[in-house]
Amino acid sequence: MKIGVIGTGYVGLVQGVILAEFGMNVTCMDVIEEKIERLKNGELPIYEPGLREIMDRNVQANRLKFTTDIKETTENSDVIFIAVGTPPKNDGSADLTYVLEVASNISMYMNGYKVIVNKSTVPVGTGKLVESTISKVLTERGVDHSFDIVSNPEFLREGKAVRDCLTPDRVVIGTDSDKAKEIMKSVYDVLYINQTPFVFTNVETSEMIKYASNAFLAVKISFINEMALLAEKTGADIQEIARAMGMDGRISPKFLHAGPGYGGSCFPKDTKAIVDIARKYGEEMFVIEAAIRANEKQKYKMVEKIRFTLSEDGDLTGKTIGVLGLSFKPETDDMRDAPSIDIINGLVAYGANIQAYCPEGIKEAKWRLEHLGRNIKYMNDEYEAAKEAEALVIVTEWHQFRGMDLKKIIENMNDNFLFDLRNIFSKREKLLGNFKYYGVGR
Repeated sequence: MKIGVIGTGYVGLVQGVILAEFGMNVTCMDVIEEKIERLKNGELPIYEPGLREIMDRNVQANRLKFTTDIKETTENSDVIFIAVGTPPKNDGSADLTYVLEVASNISMYMNGYKVIVNKSTVPVGTGKLVESTISKVLTERGVDHSFDIVSNPEFLREGKAVRDCLTPDRVVIGTDSDKAKEIMKSVYDVLYINQTPFVFTNVETSEMIKYASNAFLAVKISFINEMALLAEKTGADIQEIARAMGMDGRISPKFLHAGPGYGGSCFPKDTKAIVDIARKYGEEMFVIEAAIRANEKQKYKMVEKIRFTLSEDGDLTGKTIGVLGLSFKPETDDMRDAPSIDIINGLVAYGANIQAYCPEGIKEAKWRLEHLGRNIKYMNDEYEAAKEAEALVIVTEWHQFRGMDLKKIIENMNDNFLFDLRNIFSKREKLLGNFKYYGVGR
């Protein structure tokens, strides 16, 4: 089967590569010529463990190619995935400009029956909008090609996207067409025969499943973070609280890890989008709105913890702080809405100078934090970040930080404050030596 994937961002590229691995003939298309040239040369525009090897293998097998030609992609594909960005507008709603633009372009070159699959995260009702957009252009062209719209949301975790595509928890397919349903079964035949759970539903339900899932996880993170703030003041241990809560089968231990707040390309954007969707339908999402506010509060609280621990009046002028981890989570270079951004901005606002290190996030940090100028320096490793610093702050729990030589770290520092915002050393007190150690929720 011939597959077209329009958009080679995080979702589109991973989807295209894995579908090629499933034996499909895949064309990945993007309007950004530089990105396509890099892909043709075997260069990945994103950092994702395991993706390069699979991509190279399928390019060599002639199952995977890259192009900027949407006409060729449309005409030569049986199934076309739309995997372009839906960035938030100022009011929190999802911007569907790129999705509808792609739909219009597809309809300009349709030469027969196509299954059009929305892979982008889109609000309820987008399937209908895509359908009407395509129908309008086909009418203007004076042609009568049939097509079906499918909603097939992604549930990828950055840093684990390859595994999530190869062995997903479930595959959600929303369509009212039996023909499209059978075609989608064929697309995911490898997963179907391996008894991966499939959820077949209508388009609107499928669209909402994605938002509901991400909103729930965001609520869960915000909940445990608020419990952590209370635990600190009462003398309780949030890690023990979370462990006991997670033993309850109704709750599960996942996403019960206290930290500096959630970030990334999904949770901040999707929570705001579902609140906007509800508003348009005359409903209020009190729980989700509270989770959004709690997440912003959590990042603020981390800044306050560091400020008033290092200085009685909260003034950080002249103090150097090492920051470890800039990406919003480990095993990715993505800094979209990363807690590190707000925390670093907050510390600099009170006079601190930052020495930052991240295994993969520095390149993106340099333009996202460009406004900080000389107040931030980017270091080559965790030991350089700690050199002559009054405090070291762990913001993202990259594995290499767990194994760093703490004796060497403290020898490099001017003072001995360690703020472990991911609690990676909270159960290893013997390793902490002479550090003044501050976790989250303890």
